[in-house]
Formats: sequence, structure tokens, C-alpha cells
Amino acid sequence: MHRTPVLLAAALLATSGASAQSNTAPPEGPGQVIVPQVERRDVRLPKFASRDISLGLFTGTYATQNFGTSSVSGVRLGYHVTEDIFVEATYASTKVSDEDFRQIFPNGGIFPTPTQRLSYYNVVAGYNVLPGEVFFGRRHAKLSQGYLLAGVGSTDFAGQKRQTITAGFGLRVIFTDWFAVQADVRDHIYSLDLLGKRRNTNNLEVTAGLTVYF
Repeated sequence: MHRTPVLLAAALLATSGASAQSNTAPPEGPGQVIVPQVERRDVRLPKFASRDISLGLFTGTYATQNFGTSSVSGVRLGYHVTEDIFVEATYASTKVSDEDFRQIFPNGGIFPTPTQRLSYYNVVAGYNVLPGEVFFGRRHAKLSQGYLLAGVGSTDFAGQKRQTITAGFGLRVIFTDWFAVQADVRDHIYSLDLLGKRRNTNNLEVTAGLTVYF
């Protein structure tokens, strides 16, 4: 009969211990961390032709001050000192007419013949600026380079050879690592005295051409 209270006390202790363990259960871990899925793109930097020597042919118009505009054609040979700096030698020629003066003066024009050959050569230094791309439609793009240039040379015109300063700018579109198309605007500054007074003249040239690298 005395064992009954002892058994009841043991049962109560067991029940309270289980309840305490359930109340002190470890807290749940932190919620799941969401890792953002970022789509990575491979960015390709422009790579321009690494070949040092260039050879090009060009054609366009040459506006001789006081004598109008005529077609011009020539050849260029260049050497790329660095990726941004290059030097270039040019030779070109055109035929200049004094027809406007012959219509004014009945005894003849300024030249002994109706047309005179004008030729020039120069050496310029260029600096590439504004590298980028030129788009052809929505899916095709080609690398491009703008550039500034300046140099000196000589112009042979109507029996006069004059030192010439050349300055201008251009755009080169690179189709492959050995082929490009370029357009140039250049001003050739030299003095002439064909009209009775020697003065400096500005002779604007606009050309387009093909260039190969090797």
C-alpha cells in the first residue's frame, strides 16, 4: 500500500521531464537563402588589325582653288607604329581646267593648254580616335576607326612646285584583319601666283579607297 504514492510521484516526474524537453526544443534554422541567377555575357573588346604595313588605292574629287573640281586618284603606303599612331606616304594626280577663264578672256586662259596636270606627294602622321562599330542592317557590324592626320609634302602644278601642308580626318571600316575601306577629307595648303599675285590656297580633297594590310 505504501508503494502506490511512490509510483505516482515517479510518473509525475517522468511526465514533467518530457514536457520540459518538448518546450526547450531547438529553434528552427534560418530560412533558405535565395541566390539570384545573373546571366553573364562575354564582352569582346574590339581588336584592330595588328599588321604593320598598309597599301591602298583611292579616288575622289580635288577642288583646286579658283579652278574648280576635278577627279583625282592615287596610292597610299602606310606604316603603323603603334595601334593608335601611323605614318603614311601618298602620291596622287589630277587634271585641272581653266575653261572658266577661257570663256572670259578671248585671247586664251591661264594655262598654255586647256588642262594642266597637278600631282602631289606628302607624308603625314595620323592618330586613331573614336574606335567603334559601323552597322550594316540589324545583325552585321564591322569595326571602325576615326583618325586625324597632318603632314607636309610638295605639289607640282602649272610649272610651279610648292611646299604643301596637308591636314584632315578620315574613317576606316575594317572588314577583315587584312582588308579595310576608308574615306578621307584632306586640305592641301600651298601658295600660287597664277593670277598675278601670290597667295595661299586651300584645296579640298574628298576621297574613298580600299586598303590591304600585310
